Amino acid sequence: MDYHSDRFQDFSLLIYKEDLLIALLPANLVDNEVISHQGLTYGSFVLQEKCKLLDAFHAYKKMLEYLHSEGVTTLNFRVIPTFYNNLPADELEYFLYKSGATLRKRDVLMVIDYANKLRFQKNRREGINKAVRNGLTVTIDDNYETFWNEILIPNLSKKHGVSPVHTLDEIKLLAGRFPDNIKQVSVYTKEGKMVAGTTVFLTRTTVHPQYVSGNPDKNFYGSLDLAYHYIINECWQDKRYFDFNISSEDDGTVLNEGLIFWKETCGARTWKADNYLVDTASYKQLNLLLK
Repeated sequence: MDYHSDRFQDFSLLIYKEDLLIALLPANLVDNEVISHQGLTYGSFVLQEKCKLLDAFHAYKKMLEYLHSEGVTTLNFRVIPTFYNNLPADELEYFLYKSGATLRKRDVLMVIDYANKLRFQKNRREGINKAVRNGLTVTIDDNYETFWNEILIPNLSKKHGVSPVHTLDEIKLLAGRFPDNIKQVSVYTKEGKMVAGTTVFLTRTTVHPQYVSGNPDKNFYGSLDLAYHYIINECWQDKRYFDFNISSEDDGTVLNEGLIFWKETCGARTWKADNYLVDTASYKQLNLLLK
């Protein structure tokens, strides 16, 4: 995360059992609150696979105790959506419950389960056929520069008045460091002009399009329908889930109907993503948990 270290006051934690690293928390500090790192989409408490329930309990308790000793009053804790887990890991939600954590927000995610994949609905299939008739092709390449400068940045600026969270140099740096985990999927015309694309992040379990955008004619040409059909049905079939990302706004209080409709017609269904607030002094009451 050093590439954007200037944006956050890092407060990431490593937790050891003797000499074995059993847990870590990517985090940053804002005033007297430690937050699951705001520079990461789902970054939060990660357990080593050898970490069992009681190890996780002591790691969580020690984390709160340490934060309290450092003058941190609140932990703003993001729970990683369970489909990203390599192993069952619900002990963290149990510890949150026992430490009196309060739910700060609950977002809605749209997710495809590859083991129970639903067929694209008629309107999406029509978009795919339109793209084929228009001679569009989709490929995995490293053309981040064209996607960023000619499609993504102009669209975000025009529609929302913002820039991508990652600059072009940052995404190229990350893709160079993690070539197996970051891929660019691009859609081209017969003449070789890029008309749409998506930058995909890959984990052991999940395909996650971090950025997606198309030129103003994307609906006419069906370019994004073609891109998603290719990714979901032809690429990375060893994964278990496809995460379309958050479809709620304003801290989970408002549903984006347009996004939800589009994602559901691709076969996605609902998952949740929670954030909790934890009083770091609650480590004291965790002493009563074990017999």
